[in-house]
Amino acid sequence: MGLASKRHTVEDVVQAQEFFHSRGWSDGLPVVPPTAAAVEACLEWAMLPPEHLVGIEPVRERPITAEKLAVNAVMAGCLPMHFPVVVAAFTAMLQEPFMLHGPTASTGGCAILIVINGPVRDELGMSGSFNALAGSDRATTVIGRAIRLVIYNLLDARPGDVDRSTLGHPGKFSYCIAEDEGNSPWSPLAADFGVPDGASAVTVMAAGAPRQIMNEWTTEPERILDTFVAEMRANMRHYSIWPGNYAIIVPPQLRSHFEDAGWSKADIRNYVHATAKIRRGEWHECGKGAVVGDRGEREYGALSKPEDLLVIAAGGPAGGFGAIIPPWYGNKSHAVTIAIGACVDCEI
Repeated sequence: MGLASKRHTVEDVVQAQEFFHSRGWSDGLPVVPPTAAAVEACLEWAMLPPEHLVGIEPVRERPITAEKLAVNAVMAGCLPMHFPVVVAAFTAMLQEPFMLHGPTASTGGCAILIVINGPVRDELGMSGSFNALAGSDRATTVIGRAIRLVIYNLLDARPGDVDRSTLGHPGKFSYCIAEDEGNSPWSPLAADFGVPDGASAVTVMAAGAPRQIMNEWTTEPERILDTFVAEMRANMRHYSIWPGNYAIIVPPQLRSHFEDAGWSKADIRNYVHATAKIRRGEWHECGKGAVVGDRGEREYGALSKPEDLLVIAAGGPAGGFGAIIPPWYGNKSHAVTIAIGACVDCEI
């Protein structure tokens, strides 16, 4: 297998770390040296030749090859079996509705949320249970990190370079979760985007940091959702008033109340769409009165339509906790889902 990447020789693993860090090729954490054998193993597992064009970054027209993705996946700690998920996630990010350059270059500091569905979760030992949003298992951690290193090294989206984030958030190290499908009464998230049952898929979303909520004092779906909605309204007041893809993470304890009441994901989306709204005049209460003008009574919704809400089943079995994940900047970027191994924009 003929690899095109330039090769470097170092004395040992310690020197390899300093070599990568000194060139700005890492996120500050240790990297796995991307030897030719390790890179080739990833490509062989995915059955992709090194020169395979995964896609072209639309703003600066940078071609992204399978080899370059594999190099960064190895650096992040991926095993060959993880690599097809990395390819699928980045393919989804290259689709026009996602608008890749904006989320990776903005001062707003978002990260790329990746949600995994389907049999691949079990094949790779992914967990959608305890600590779902923070290093629940090896596979989600290294896959999320691989995407970050790809953004660093193939798109130059390093802090202070293309990445102009004022603050950022820890999801920039890794922001990948597996949905807890086996313990959920709902269809998987990927099914909401048209992926057939039994297929493995990834969904990507340009996302702010998770905002945790807690409500242990009711079993009524409306009251539980009121707590989620209150946090969405807070995001609209304190960050961005514009509608977009919000995600809510619903762990088992709260999911059981929806199931007992016979609520579907469609019911949840409809309720949130109807109630997650603020008046522009509320900005007076949080220091933004200068931009209210004569539009104080104008109402803004968090969602343009109910389907913009991503309802995700994940989290540990106990505790009345949940989370909302806000969009980067309204509806400028849209969540994208593709099946793992699917051919996007192929010529038949």
